[in-house]
Amino acid sequence: MTNQLDTFFGAMSDPTRRAVIERLASGPASVSELHAPHQMALPTFMRHLRVLEDTGILRSIKKGRVRTCHIEAGPLIEAQGWLAWQRTIWEQRMDRLEALAQEISAHEKD
Repeated sequence: MTNQLDTFFGAMSDPTRRAVIERLASGPASVSELHAPHQMALPTFMRHLRVLEDTGILRSIKKGRVRTCHIEAGPLIEAQGWLAWQRTIWEQRMDRLEALAQEISAHEKD
């Protein structure tokens, strides 16, 4: 799973790819629609889509001359689960740190 997370977070580290995922969250879109807001050559943009597709975050289907992209929830759900686990760990650590600070403060008042 660590390798999958590395691949996922590597893919999501780029703002163009994050923008594509944000757009696809509202529904499928053609490559032309996804490319329109980005100021880059189409071959460069296609490399971003290929990274997302290789990671499993995006799936595309070609019908005639139009390639339509869809978001795949699986990798997003896995990352969300890992982030929730990390959040729990850090919240527990912060709770223990707060309890320690209160204990130290109470001892200093005595």
